[in-house]
This record gives sequence, C-alpha cells and structure tokens, in this order.
Amino acid sequence: MSQNPVLQTPDSLAWLTRLRFVIHGRKGWGAWGERRSARRGAGLEFADFREYTPGDDPRRVDWNLYARSDRAYVRLYEEEADLSVVIALDGSASMDWGNRWSTARTLAEALGSIALFGGDALRGVLLRQENAAPLWGPHSGGEWLEEWRAWLSALNPAGATALGPALRDLASRLTLRAPRPALILLLTDGYDPEGLESGIAQLAARGHEVVLLHLLTPDELSPTLRGELRLVDTESGARRDITLDGATLVAYQQRREAWQARLQKAASDHQGRYLNLNTATPLKRVILEELRRAGVVR
Repeated sequence: MSQNPVLQTPDSLAWLTRLRFVIHGRKGWGAWGERRSARRGAGLEFADFREYTPGDDPRRVDWNLYARSDRAYVRLYEEEADLSVVIALDGSASMDWGNRWSTARTLAEALGSIALFGGDALRGVLLRQENAAPLWGPHSGGEWLEEWRAWLSALNPAGATALGPALRDLASRLTLRAPRPALILLLTDGYDPEGLESGIAQLAARGHEVVLLHLLTPDELSPTLRGELRLVDTESGARRDITLDGATLVAYQQRREAWQARLQKAASDHQGRYLNLNTATPLKRVILEELRRAGVVR
C-alpha cells in the first residue's frame, strides 16, 4: 500500500489493536449498546475463543486454557463474536482527487486492522457502477492483515458511480451473505447527483448501521485558486468556465455547507452517523480523536 505524506501507514499496530468498534443498539444487535462491555453473564452465551491481543481485559483470559497450551486466549460471547464490519470504498473517479484516494485506502487499512485484531468478521467492497467484484471476506484475525492490505492496494477509482444504487445493491448482497446486521463504514467524497439517502435507507431497513466518513481535501474546504478558471468534471468530463472571486467563494462555501448538512441528515435520519474528515488530518488524530468523539471506536 502506497503511503502519502499526510496519513502515514502506522509503524506499529499496537495502538490499533487496543481499539474496538462501538455499535449503538440497532435492531438485531441485542439489548445492550456497546458490544465490548465489562458486563459478564447477563444472558450472554459463550461463542468462541480468540488469541489475546494487547488491550484485552485480562479478566476475559481463560487461564485454564493458558495452563494447558501456554498461549493466552480470551472468551468471546455471542454478540461479540458475530459482529460484521463492512468497509465500503467509493470507487468513482472523483475519489482520485488530491490525496483523497490514498487517504481512503490508508484509513481503510487502519479500520480493517481494528476489525481483524478485534475478532470481528471483516468484509470489504469497492462501490463501482457495475459493482460486479465480490466482497472481500469475511475474515477475522490478525493473520489476514497482509491479504487485506494487498486487496486494498489493487483497488483504483474510475468512472462514474451512482452511490445510491450501489449501496442498495450492497444491502441485497449482504442479506444473502451476512444474516446478522453489519456496521457499514462508508468512505466517500459524497458526490452523487442522485443522492445517497435511498441506499442508506435500504441498508438501515435491513438492520445495518451506517457510518458515513466524508473525505474532503483542503482545496475543497478552503479553495486557494482565484481568477478565470475552467473546471473539468473528473467523472463525466464536462467543462465549465467560471470566475473565482470573493462572491463566488462565499456562495461556494454556503453550498458546500448545505450539501454536508444534507449528507449528515441522510445518515442521522436512518440512525447512522456522519463524520466530515479533512484529508490533511493525521491518521492517529482521525481515529483516536474524531472517531472516538463520534462513538465509532473506543
């Protein structure tokens, strides 16, 4: 996976292996909110073991098994063992702007690491117009990390993608492959003339929880260009001549903020979450501050 100067691939996975994803009690998740909880018993059924990783609660270690095998394993309970995490990357050509695509792949690698080392069932999907490529996974466990990285490194954005239909297709495919609800982490630039709401609504109707990670570059958040410009749509090739002055920039910022508000509403209306992520923000800050603050990880 190629590195970029803003979001570096972590030198060590230790800080990622201590994190866990948080769900928020959607239908099918069970009666309790945070999947990783200090509660024991309370009707939770033992499901499986997984190897101990740094950050796990030592009280969850099966010390009898450790005495027999000289290896530490933690007990998983049904709600914990069955969490499905889907990382969905927008594969449209507009993702290949500035450092957005390299940021998306690096963030996807880190989020996948959290899922794999946390014992979750990880799936990956590239959202494209035809969307014929199979889902990656499901796989669980740190031994799958290199394959996850290799899969991500082979992906490239191209063409136009209608995200609403692509997400509706994903909902149908997950119904066949993942009978239990999934946590859907959608990495996208949000560009879609038809809007994302229909896709998010269908995922939510099937019990999935959507976290919309909206990736915007510094140039999109605070344009620095001025004067007479010709804009070219990276997906359609359409061209438009504009004069970029103070009044135009004010109008642009107003429309951008309104657009982000619509995306946030599309997520929150269906019990999902929305995060606006600047691609210039360092990876650790994105995950340890912004995703934690939003309740995506803990």
